[in-house]
Amino acid sequence: MTDPQTSTGPQAPTGPQAPTGPQAPTGPQAPTGPQVSIDLQVPTNPQAPTDRPDTRPGPHDPYLIISSDCHAGLPTEEYRPYLDARFHRAFDAFLGERDARRAEATRLGIRNDAFAARWFQEHEEGLRGGWDPAQRLKELDGDGVAAEVVFPDADAVDSGTAAPFGVGLGLSGDHDPDLGMAGAQAHNRWLADFVSGHPERHCGVALLPVTADTDRVVAEIHRAKESGLGALMIPSMWGGKEPYHDRRYDPVWAAAAECAMPVLTHSGAAPRHEYGDHLGIYVSEVTWWPARPLWFLLWSGVFERHPGLRFGIAESGCWWLPNLLWFMDRLYLGAHGGKKLSPFAALKRPPHEYLDRQVFVCATNTKRRELAQRYEIGVGNILWGSDFPHPEGTWPDTRGWLKKTFHDIPVSETRRMLGLSAAEAFGFDTARLAPLARRIGPTPAELGQSADQPSVEASWARSREVGRHWLTDHDFPVLGAQ
Repeated sequence: MTDPQTSTGPQAPTGPQAPTGPQAPTGPQAPTGPQVSIDLQVPTNPQAPTDRPDTRPGPHDPYLIISSDCHAGLPTEEYRPYLDARFHRAFDAFLGERDARRAEATRLGIRNDAFAARWFQEHEEGLRGGWDPAQRLKELDGDGVAAEVVFPDADAVDSGTAAPFGVGLGLSGDHDPDLGMAGAQAHNRWLADFVSGHPERHCGVALLPVTADTDRVVAEIHRAKESGLGALMIPSMWGGKEPYHDRRYDPVWAAAAECAMPVLTHSGAAPRHEYGDHLGIYVSEVTWWPARPLWFLLWSGVFERHPGLRFGIAESGCWWLPNLLWFMDRLYLGAHGGKKLSPFAALKRPPHEYLDRQVFVCATNTKRRELAQRYEIGVGNILWGSDFPHPEGTWPDTRGWLKKTFHDIPVSETRRMLGLSAAEAFGFDTARLAPLARRIGPTPAELGQSADQPSVEASWARSREVGRHWLTDHDFPVLGAQ
């Protein structure tokens, strides 16, 4: 379901460019703050190897595709061997409530019985890739995906692969601290085994109940890192616990940065008890909750205090980000609407600079509308994802989806959004993946992209030139005036 979008007009203003893009505009100086500029260099993960041969692809070479959002998980009852034995009785009780949870999901409209029956029948073999490593590689290869970032919950229809005690995509600060940590550790142990066969292709995302005891949380970060996992998923909602601006979390952010493990939120958790039977309310804001921690971390100075911390928002789109960034930058820079406010002392630079340095969006099944906004968001900040094996993703027709979506996007920018930025964010070795990508990846021609790249680049020139227009005196000539 591709959103049609024209390729003209200023609706897609710019952020940091792909390596070959033109210089972005420099904004005005804040009245008392630093000079505003846009850093065109995409931040590089310190895990990424640097002593390797030049494997830069030619203009017609297949794409190296890395999905920044995939899912895996055992059928729930099979987590028992990975769960601390003292929680087995509670686990049995949790399993006994599955039918009731499924019935409630059907009643609320979250589960469509007719669709579920058809989905499982048509994709029975491929869906085993949610927990079968060999089947998974077959499905990834068929989709042209060389590597992936692996979140929990392979089954998005029946929740049949939920981690113990519901701490997968439903991870929340309201979970019982002991059960939450036990369930997370069970999944993390299994996931470490699951990705160990081909660590060059899988970045496992450890579940991290960050609102639990801080020492236990930090210990779990180091344990997850040592086990071979590469990123951390925290609850989108902290419930009744301290919000993420609280300094109690500083040791957590420091440990994540030290271990070079990006911290991620993912759509799923939401205050469903507030919605009644109105499914539309849930779907209208389910992607808002994982985005919310971004402004808590940014305005409270977490990114300033922990410059090595990387933060990503998964399966929440990125259509909302340009307006948010515009709004936050103008507040910081003292535009008219914010001139009565005190200076934002926790920040030493405008919000867009923290975004470009430390934040990315795992834009699952990236939409045409979002690509039209890529110069405001920042080409290097958009990481495509397939959402395998969820039905709302692109599998098993990823090549077709990519052709519909990227057919008129410059090849250099497509390479960045489909794989290079994810490699830098999550530490994938592109040299090691290159031979596989050449074998399974689609070529630009197969995505319908023109061989006349200068003309394609020219068609986006106005959008690229307008860029983050709020940082110039073209749209806001009195920006910063009293």
